[in-house]
Amino acid sequence: MLKCPYCGFELQIEKSDTQVAELDYQSYLEKAVQEKNTHESLKVHCDQCGAETTVPPETAADICPFCGANMVFSEKLSRLIKPEGLLPFKISHQEAFANFRRWINKLWFAPNNLKQYAQTENKLAGVYIPFWTYDSTTSTSYSGERGDYYYTTENYLARVNGRMVPRTRRVRHTRWTKASGTVGNSFDDVLILASTSLPGQFVEKLTPWDLPNAVPYANEYLSGFRAESYQINLPEGFEAAKKMMAPVIEASIRSDIGGDEQRIHSSQTQYSNITFKHILLPVWMSAYRFRDRVFRMLINARTGEVQGERPYSAWKIAGVTIAALFAIAILILIITINN
Repeated sequence: MLKCPYCGFELQIEKSDTQVAELDYQSYLEKAVQEKNTHESLKVHCDQCGAETTVPPETAADICPFCGANMVFSEKLSRLIKPEGLLPFKISHQEAFANFRRWINKLWFAPNNLKQYAQTENKLAGVYIPFWTYDSTTSTSYSGERGDYYYTTENYLARVNGRMVPRTRRVRHTRWTKASGTVGNSFDDVLILASTSLPGQFVEKLTPWDLPNAVPYANEYLSGFRAESYQINLPEGFEAAKKMMAPVIEASIRSDIGGDEQRIHSSQTQYSNITFKHILLPVWMSAYRFRDRVFRMLINARTGEVQGERPYSAWKIAGVTIAALFAIAILILIITINN
């Protein structure tokens, strides 16, 4: 629901019984961007980190939630593919802030001003991050070789008690035979980050996302939050999805070849029945500057999982190192005196 922070009035967001729609990928590309599947948004561009977020038209100034810098407003509206669905925020700001503080307090050798920074609740911003999901069936033709193990007995001499005595041992060999065939796979909701503003390795660690609980997109869900615009377009996202599908396809080929070892010489994959969704996933985010570098902390607003970059205090590391060396020196001195 929506709740006014001033008077406490609450407005329930009506639940929709409709499912988040899958759009046909090929038809969408052929017909280009259709009016009904797009919307106009006022984009705000950050010169520091390159992030682009959407803001209400009446907003005059803002701070980038990705790096903490001042934002420069675009003078024109941009037509974007409209999100089909989103996961609403489930973890409250208070819960997220508690998780954020616990995460920082566990960091070894963190600068003191980082822990001071963590005392300020307004440093945590709620942002919807853009993603693509892709469904596809694949058919892959391949050629390669199947390796089957077989064993032979080998005679050899071994030295035993100073004497050479005959021994036997089993030796493994591989018999290779040509193999070829076709394998099929089906992929559902291959999730691709459509942002280049965030460190991908940390976003990946925020998984899992409860995608079956996604709801149809409605502007009311964005009230009080920011939404980042996608920077990776639809075809680029599908190329990234292909890379995620590749290990699964390779495993299917190896399973189809069988044997003890496999060699894959060539493969060609056809993608069909491709559908996609543009969805928004909720993240609590904080951007922290230390020594002219931006460090970002991310919290999955559905599960509370915390991931992020962190700075180290050179003074604290040096202090611990000196203390350890001093302790070792005293230990060596005591051992020397006792000897």
